[in-house]
Amino acid sequence: MYSINCFIFSVILIVMFDNCFVYSMTREQIKNSGKLIKKTCSAKNDLTEDEVKDVDKGKFIEKKDFMCYIACVYKMGQSVKGSTINHDMMLRQVDMMFPNDMKAPVKSAIEHCRPVAKNYKDLCEASYWTAKCIYDFDPANFMFP
Repeated sequence: MYSINCFIFSVILIVMFDNCFVYSMTREQIKNSGKLIKKTCSAKNDLTEDEVKDVDKGKFIEKKDFMCYIACVYKMGQSVKGSTINHDMMLRQVDMMFPNDMKAPVKSAIEHCRPVAKNYKDLCEASYWTAKCIYDFDPANFMFP
């Protein structure tokens, strides 16, 4: 099952990266591209759809499983290097995939929240508080599967 999920995720990434050189994705396309990641990471952390469905609306549940769900999404999205958040990769992904009107504000939020992860040794906590910071900084442009 893990191999199948990795293969499907790889295909999605290839399609996304192949298309990103032609045009930026719309909000809806970005949201749809994260459905497999959301499903995989929620199952991996024993979370229900109800628990994860409103992250992009600012519903952050302060419990370990939920924090690790955020970390899982970052890992699958290639925003983790080793055991730390890779903010530079996040910025590159925004440049490649996000609509032009969202690029500057989203990158500004990522830069603003870059120091947050340094306050946590645990990747799950660092991911959670970074995502929450990005949401709090600019809820209108926050996107999360």
